[in-house]
Amino acid sequence: MFDSFDPIVLARIQFAFTVSFHFFFPAFSIGLASYLMVLEGLWLRTGRPVYLDLFRFWIKIFAVTFAMGVVSGIVLSYQFGTNWSVFSDKTGPIIGPLMAYEVLTAFFLEAGFLGVMLFGQEKVGKGLHFAATCMVALGTFISAFWILSANSWMHTPTGHAFNEAGQFVPAGSWAAIIFNPSFPYRLVHTVIAAYLTTALAVGGSAAWHLLRDKADEHARKMFSMAMWMAAIVTPIQILAGDAHGLNTLEHQPAKVMAMEGHFDSHPDGAPFYLFGLPNQETKRIDYAIAIPKASSLILKHDLNAPMAGLDTIPDRDEPNVAIVFWSFRIMVGLGMLMLVLGMWSLLARFRGKLFDWTWLHRFAVAMAPSGFVAVLAGWVTTESGRQPFTVYGLLRTAESASPLAAPAVGVSLLAFVIVYFLVFGFGVWYILMLIGKGVERHEPGISEAAPIRTAGIVPGPAQPEAEDAR
Repeated sequence: MFDSFDPIVLARIQFAFTVSFHFFFPAFSIGLASYLMVLEGLWLRTGRPVYLDLFRFWIKIFAVTFAMGVVSGIVLSYQFGTNWSVFSDKTGPIIGPLMAYEVLTAFFLEAGFLGVMLFGQEKVGKGLHFAATCMVALGTFISAFWILSANSWMHTPTGHAFNEAGQFVPAGSWAAIIFNPSFPYRLVHTVIAAYLTTALAVGGSAAWHLLRDKADEHARKMFSMAMWMAAIVTPIQILAGDAHGLNTLEHQPAKVMAMEGHFDSHPDGAPFYLFGLPNQETKRIDYAIAIPKASSLILKHDLNAPMAGLDTIPDRDEPNVAIVFWSFRIMVGLGMLMLVLGMWSLLARFRGKLFDWTWLHRFAVAMAPSGFVAVLAGWVTTESGRQPFTVYGLLRTAESASPLAAPAVGVSLLAFVIVYFLVFGFGVWYILMLIGKGVERHEPGISEAAPIRTAGIVPGPAQPEAEDAR
């Protein structure tokens, strides 16, 4: 049934499908691990049961999310050997060690402390348990560090040479490979996106419960913390995104041309297309709605700055403009809505209405999944914009695939679709069920009521609930 399909297209669809499922879970677990660290630290510092209740609630969701992330990530490594064996062979001396560093540092760190974090609260001291939580949070960041370093090298390859077999091999310092030109920008942008994704999910779940009971202590605390994150971090993310865009313009101009929909060069200022239908055959944006010269202002901070277009590069080197154009606008549009939510929450907070404005809570519920959609749209923009290369400018996607027949790839793709929707669909349903159930209030046990002396941490006096609105 797949005989008429291009096996490379099927292999790309399969990898895109599996990596998209996988990306949801690290995007949540990176931020959630840090959120758990903050919750436990606040409980140790203040002794307030509300923080412990929230910690115990979200750690269940973290456990499920982390497990699904690990399982979905393992599949990707197998696909490098099955569908992309030529890519694995040619880039193995570079990508292989970077992936190994991720396992030896981040994964071992997470695996070593995860059991203590999940099951050791009543078995080890409070300081040791908090240290385990911190190590898991650190491990998620280190994992992102190495994965993004490897992926960024594929976008901006540096520090390499070629051996006689045509493989990429290190040349000189590994620092040039690890800290390639796009890596710092992509690391900051992606990690902040993970924190925002978690904040919006937490804030949306809190808002859901506030719509049913505005006096819910746990929902009030969650919503307050999440809205602080949205209000403070979203503007930072916009600035980080702008810096990332400037870096991309320098090193991957074709990607920016596709993002902007610039088929033609603009010598005296390029427009920013708010809406339009990219037509790669006619090399134009149909039904365009544009702001004159705004793209030059955004990218070069000069209204009249010239901007090169896709007419300056060969057609065979162009990415799929429609995919990059629209995924970029979805990401940016959601980012603007996140900014609206953050500013709206600040207004409500300063007016003392953070827990009273029903429409704010409804908007927060609607925005709960927006972080996941935005990170996926950003990932699509980045990866589709690199095409038609796997290693930008050096190794084409058509030269990276395994010599497989279309039916072999198509059948495995169909199997992945069925299994993923069944297994991960159930996992997501279970997470939503836990969130819908809400936070349970726990009676303090002996270990919880005892003074906290481990690692010099001393609880402060319990604060009145009025602090939730601050």
